Amino acid sequence: MENFEFPSIVKIDNEAPSFDLPAYNPKTDDEERVSLSDLKNKWVVLFYYPADFTFVCPTELKDMAEQEAKFNELWVEVLAASTDTIFSHRAWVKHERLMQNFPYKMLADHTTEIADIYNILDENTGIAWRGTFIIDPDGIIRGIEVTSGPLWRNSDELIRKIEALQFMRSHPGTACPAKWAAWAKTLTPSIKIAWEVAEALES
Repeated sequence: MENFEFPSIVKIDNEAPSFDLPAYNPKTDDEERVSLSDLKNKWVVLFYYPADFTFVCPTELKDMAEQEAKFNELWVEVLAASTDTIFSHRAWVKHERLMQNFPYKMLADHTTEIADIYNILDENTGIAWRGTFIIDPDGIIRGIEVTSGPLWRNSDELIRKIEALQFMRSHPGTACPAKWAAWAKTLTPSIKIAWEVAEALES
């Protein structure tokens, strides 16, 4: 019997499953291919949404577009993705006013293979759920968020998480408590503060 290697499934703090997909680039109004392997040494946000020409999706993508300067400041490559084609992506950007000046490459996972590997494929409809994946410069998944179809995401919270992950990466051994904001108090996990977290936060 031949050995068959199954594709990896996305898991937190594990290597992100690779992908190589066609994409529509709104900035150049052209098609290209995007491979995760070409994005090593960068922070990546893979931002899956259900479909073009829908209702909540353009509000989410407009919200993300308005944060372009902040994502650039954090050296984050944002990739929008759905199971639509690049032709659908282009038509949507051209016709939906909320998508005007959308700056990010839009991956076309039309075979649904990558959505399946990332465990966000609705097999009944062939579309992806709302899945956000934060991938660090080593290609490791550091954040996973999947929400129900009608519930939109918040780019401010996504940026807060990225800032925390970047802070912890540059300050090994630290932990960011609830509602942590950039350069706020952090914790150094230790048995010595296991029952005195309040005191550690106040010190």
